[in-house]
Amino acid sequence: MAAPAPHKSSRKALGRLTLPERTFVADALRAETVGGVLLLVAAIAALIWANTPLSGSYESVSEFHVGPAALGLNLSLEHWAADGLLAVFFFVAGIELKRELVAGDLRDPKAAMLPVAAALCGMAVPALVYFLVNITGGGSLDGWAVPTATDIAFALAVLAVIGTSLPSSLRAFLLTLAVVDDLCAILIIAIFFTSDINFAALAGAVVGLAVFWLLLRKGVRGWYIYVPLALVIWGLMYNSGIHATIAGVAMGLMLRCTRQDGEEHSPGEHIEHLVRPFSAGLAVPLFALFSAGVAVSGSALTDVFTKPETLGVVLGLVVGKAVGIFGGTWLTARFTRASLSDELAWPDVFAVASLAGIGFTVSLLIGELAFTESPLLTAEVKAAVLMGSLIAAVLSSVLLKIRNAKYRAMCAEEERDDDLDGIPDIYEEDKPEYHLRMAEIYEKKAAEHRRLAEVTGGASDGSSRPA
Repeated sequence: MAAPAPHKSSRKALGRLTLPERTFVADALRAETVGGVLLLVAAIAALIWANTPLSGSYESVSEFHVGPAALGLNLSLEHWAADGLLAVFFFVAGIELKRELVAGDLRDPKAAMLPVAAALCGMAVPALVYFLVNITGGGSLDGWAVPTATDIAFALAVLAVIGTSLPSSLRAFLLTLAVVDDLCAILIIAIFFTSDINFAALAGAVVGLAVFWLLLRKGVRGWYIYVPLALVIWGLMYNSGIHATIAGVAMGLMLRCTRQDGEEHSPGEHIEHLVRPFSAGLAVPLFALFSAGVAVSGSALTDVFTKPETLGVVLGLVVGKAVGIFGGTWLTARFTRASLSDELAWPDVFAVASLAGIGFTVSLLIGELAFTESPLLTAEVKAAVLMGSLIAAVLSSVLLKIRNAKYRAMCAEEERDDDLDGIPDIYEEDKPEYHLRMAEIYEKKAAEHRRLAEVTGGASDGSSRPA
């Protein structure tokens, strides 16, 4: 009789990360969390500055022009923040994407299926929500892309503020979502928000990128070579009519993110480690400072919920993101062999999906690009982004707080290291040497307890004797 075919166990969705991936995710999210808190502070400062008697100075500073006009770079400070500083943010995003593609979850098509499907649905549904609201309300369809973005730094800042010990698997899911989200946002900006193209400047940018790639492949080192070259590429890309942030992500994707023999870190990891603090700690907060300063009044807040363009943005972020990401995750698990990790429940996925509705940085950028002909509508859409992100933050905070005790227990289990070897025990439970170390530890504890029992017993006998 033929032996029965082996049973193929279903793959766990949002299951435990490998130890190297867990370490990388923890380091990346720690930096993003600090940057997110600074981003939150900058946004609040911008709102206060723009809604006090000093609001005139806010506009004056934002519109102050600086830069060489002969090179087409005499820009306002607000423009420098959006096109210049955010290029650094997208450079880091490009490195993150390259790493995920060659060494992270996106390398394995089966593992990548879940976050990619969730991210794509999490962009398509908000765009659909915006489209439906504006079709029925007679609004402009130009802002369809505004609610499609997720701001990972702001989302993690919310987690830091509310103190939720989100398990590493859910944090990694959120990070991978944001990486795919950034890629799609870059494509949207490049395809839909490109003005008339200056082909001479574009050709120069392409040549510069080719030189950048060749120097990397030849192993040439030295920041004094790459930084000036990157600035030239950025300037040419800006003058080409294609949004200058595309230069940042293109250079990030060219870096090698796999380690060779004798390397502790790949060049991509090393450069990301150096640049990320500048991106998260300075570039993105300064962008927020010059972009989030919108006048907020009772009538302005009312307009957010009455105008189709702004209502579409709010509903897209709050409803579209949550429904899209949760629906994409559920459908992927439903129609593939993936099943949700035993430690998690579907409400956990919905809470993280709601958290992804915080679409601050890239949403503000796309809002500026979508309504360049209408400064008033641009300001109203910015207010809608702030309101939608705030509602999503509050909603997700409530949902995550409900399960916070469960998350703390899961994180404590992930961090437990009873044998004190620096590696969490959960990653060593299938290794004999771990159990031998634990047996030795328990034997020592048992011997100590026996000794204490004898001492205690002897003291009791002595004390029970008659005087």
